[in-house]
Amino acid sequence: MIIWINGAFGSGKTTLVAELRARVPTALVFDPESVGDLLGSIVTSTSGDFQDIPLWRTEVAAIAAGLVLQYRRPLLVPMTLVEKEYVTEIFGLLEKAAVGVEHFFIDAPAEVLAARIDGRTEHPDDPEAEAASRTWCKRQIQPCIRKARELPASVVRLDGEKPAGVLADEILERVGSG
Repeated sequence: MIIWINGAFGSGKTTLVAELRARVPTALVFDPESVGDLLGSIVTSTSGDFQDIPLWRTEVAAIAAGLVLQYRRPLLVPMTLVEKEYVTEIFGLLEKAAVGVEHFFIDAPAEVLAARIDGRTEHPDDPEAEAASRTWCKRQIQPCIRKARELPASVVRLDGEKPAGVLADEILERVGSG
């Protein structure tokens, strides 16, 4: 089974996955951004977003399915995925591979997301890269919130203002591992 943790930048995906991993030590963690980084070192998207590279979507689905089917362990996936067509494509490929997915979206107000983005450091030795990263992430907040409204009804919405431990309890209760 895959537990896909979705949400805008700053919503707490990585923190929640770390909490889940601590509670389910057999779980594997797969961050699809690593596939984007690999592909971005080889090809570029005209939009600048690696999710727009068709190979990213097929490879994310293939790697996720392969990890679940090969290792027979739960897979935790922290990834913002709000383009309706991309959600349909990736989750459709996982369904074809007979891999179950529980899809969660962490909802948080825009001002909370912006404050969290301002409070984290991704490039401590590069102030320009840090500023650029924060600016880019903040520009994604409103489009993400808007597009998240179009996600399938099967997506479980989580209150992003709750602590990660509480959200982990809710997820584990839902998937039957708590």
